[in-house]
Amino acid sequence: MRHKYMNPYIAGTLLGLVLLLAMYFSGRGLGASGGIKYCAVAIVGALTPEHAAGSSYYSSYFESGQSPLLNWLPVEVLGIVIGGFISGAVSGRLKLKVEKSPRISTRRRLVLSFLGGVLFVYGAQLARGCTSGAALSGMAVLSVAGFVTMASIFGSGYLFAWFFRKNWI
Repeated sequence: MRHKYMNPYIAGTLLGLVLLLAMYFSGRGLGASGGIKYCAVAIVGALTPEHAAGSSYYSSYFESGQSPLLNWLPVEVLGIVIGGFISGAVSGRLKLKVEKSPRISTRRRLVLSFLGGVLFVYGAQLARGCTSGAALSGMAVLSVAGFVTMASIFGSGYLFAWFFRKNWI
């Protein structure tokens, strides 16, 4: 049976409560790019432990003697993936397919999606946070940077949508 999407006002309220609980229990907000960063650091540490130990950047993640994967942010990202699968299964939308315009090929859609993801993660590192970390968590504590980040994300989305719109409609 196929269900409708959740009411966006309820979903937004629940997201705000999750953000509030994250701040209360962990002392910091949400941040998916941070979870990805901890996973990447763990991979570097596993593949080249000498390099990770000699690097001022990487070594700081291993100072406690524990794997960076034991930080709560990678667990958050894993929870997002598992929760997405559960939501898709419950709502009858769990399918393996590529959403795209009939005007472009599946390969082009996947390449553009990959490039967009790489650029977004790179931008998240430059901004010291992603949409959830810099924007939502920043706005929750009334940080000017959080509001600027959210405005920049939406503004650049509108700008680039004009250039790439023929790929989607």
